[in-house]
Amino acid sequence: MILVWKTSKFAKLFPKGGIFLVLFCFHMGTSCPRKCLCSDDAGLMVVYCNSRNLVGIPNDIPAETAFLKLNANKISQIPDNAFRHLNYLQELDLSQNSIEKIGTSAFTGMTERLKLLDLSNNHIHSISKEALAKVRAKIRLANNPWHCECILQVALQELQLDPETVDEITCHTSVQDEYTGKSLIRLLDSGIDFCSFEQKTTDVAMFIIMFGWFAMVITYVVYYVRHNQEDASRHSKYLKSLPSTQITKDFDTVSTVL
Repeated sequence: MILVWKTSKFAKLFPKGGIFLVLFCFHMGTSCPRKCLCSDDAGLMVVYCNSRNLVGIPNDIPAETAFLKLNANKISQIPDNAFRHLNYLQELDLSQNSIEKIGTSAFTGMTERLKLLDLSNNHIHSISKEALAKVRAKIRLANNPWHCECILQVALQELQLDPETVDEITCHTSVQDEYTGKSLIRLLDSGIDFCSFEQKTTDVAMFIIMFGWFAMVITYVVYYVRHNQEDASRHSKYLKSLPSTQITKDFDTVSTVL
């Protein structure tokens, strides 16, 4: 079905003409998500959900969607299996949102058709290896407040990062303050290993814990010995303070009992 729009709203979206053809795909009962715009590009479905003030991923995105634009919204997290049914997806744009959390199975179901995943300009500071492990598309991760540590290093090792934006993956914070503000990829290429830093930190922590336990044991032993010595000293003073006859009676009493 082809709908002709002449409204000012669509004139702003497409300023080069007065009459525009927007193709909505309704075959096989498929409809466009509310607040979104669906069109056809050379036989491929494009779903425009950008700049719609969305706070979550629409749950009624058509299964045949090839290009999904979710950029410039207010999405804060990507839940598990959010795109599992989109087997024809080639590009997924999630840039310019407020994404902080990505589920470990958020991109489960993404096939080799996916060519581009854009997560740039969000609020992501860390991501697990599992979340992007099966994504073979080119990935954009620039301009996020990354915390440079071993977890992030491991997660990025197997990814196909966009070479045009790779230098914009910078350390907003780091396990080593001296690397803050620097390009993460350049640091890794220079031989910096964040995992070795964390291993050293863990070893130091274990040493401190073991030293603490050892100090507690020594303190207890010293206290126990001193306490017994004080008891023996008090008992000795008590015996010395008794008359000799009383001491003899005490020994006799003990001998009788034995």
